[in-house]
Amino acid sequence: MDRVNDERALERLAGALRRPPVRAAGLVLPLVAFVGVTFLAPVGTMLVRSVYDPVVADALPDTLAALRQWDGEGAPGEAVYAAAARELLRARDDRTLGRVASRVNRVQGGLRSVLVRSVRRLREVDAGPWRAAFIAIDADWGEARTWHAIRTAGERITARHYLHALDLRRLPDGAVARQPEDRRIYVALLGRTFAVSLAITAFCLLLGYPLAHLIAHAAPRRAALLLALVLVPFWTSLLVRTTSWIVLLQTQGVLNDLFVSLGLIGDDARIAMIYNMTGTMVAMTHVLLPFMVLPLYSVMRTIPPQQMSAAASLGASFPQAFRRVYWPQTLPGVGAGSLLVFILAIGYYITPALVGGQSGQLISNFIAYHMQTSLNWGLASALGAILLGCVAGLYLLYDRLVGIERMRLG
Repeated sequence: MDRVNDERALERLAGALRRPPVRAAGLVLPLVAFVGVTFLAPVGTMLVRSVYDPVVADALPDTLAALRQWDGEGAPGEAVYAAAARELLRARDDRTLGRVASRVNRVQGGLRSVLVRSVRRLREVDAGPWRAAFIAIDADWGEARTWHAIRTAGERITARHYLHALDLRRLPDGAVARQPEDRRIYVALLGRTFAVSLAITAFCLLLGYPLAHLIAHAAPRRAALLLALVLVPFWTSLLVRTTSWIVLLQTQGVLNDLFVSLGLIGDDARIAMIYNMTGTMVAMTHVLLPFMVLPLYSVMRTIPPQQMSAAASLGASFPQAFRRVYWPQTLPGVGAGSLLVFILAIGYYITPALVGGQSGQLISNFIAYHMQTSLNWGLASALGAILLGCVAGLYLLYDRLVGIERMRLG
């Protein structure tokens, strides 16, 4: 009997030990589901779209199968043209021809109109020979580059979006080469985005460090007022904030009027500070400054002010005391604020779109353009994946050099 009671007691104890993990899992499950739906699923979809494009492969399977037997020199054989005629006419009836033509046009510019016009004329052709009919409709059908473009666009799993995002292209022989000079866009934009993000991070650090120091060592009421002023960008509507900067920075705006009235510049030499990179830098620094100030403030308020006085009493000058006593203790806040500002700046696109003009656009603006206007989701996904990789690399570099456990956000 004692043995049975002992076994029952052990079972009850084991059940009691199992219940807390089950209860904890139940509490965490909604958060896991939320993160999966709002973050992991969109990121996973983006990564898939960057390498998977089945539109042409689904619409032209027989044509692509016939092109695999083609040696890539000159025009292909009659079987390829016959399969293309049959499947292009079917794509028109299925209302997928526009999508197919858009995919092919992204590989070789100008082919969208060739495909749409040719299919319209093919309806008048009763029977072959299809090769002669195609070439009679448009001479581009007799060029090898047209069929190379169709074959390339027909790849289900492809790296062409990443090549395009890096200003590269794949030649008919399979070699990778740089795009023509007039089509090299995205590498320069990535460089500009990184340079602007670094500059904004530096500006935020230069402005935010003394401001955070002032707040951390101010009287409580004054510190609360200063913190409220720092947080004003969070409480201000995006439209109001952007309109305010346009009023301040435009050539007939407040700042230029002030410079003219002070005699610093002539009325005919007003400075263009909006719809260019200057407007982007100023507006983004204003928006992102709180993300630098708050981590710095959270670190600085824990540093006893007596340490600087003790260093001075030991003979250290203020620069020496700051460099050897105060600055090292604020590095966790500096690292956290810089990482936050840089990551937010590298993906920012609303403010550059509104006040940046043509010269103030960043890579995120082109990602939005391809998602919303050109509908080239594959290229947009590849650009987004490259940006995500850069941010992940930066995070890993910070963790290796500083240590993510030293980050202080509040």
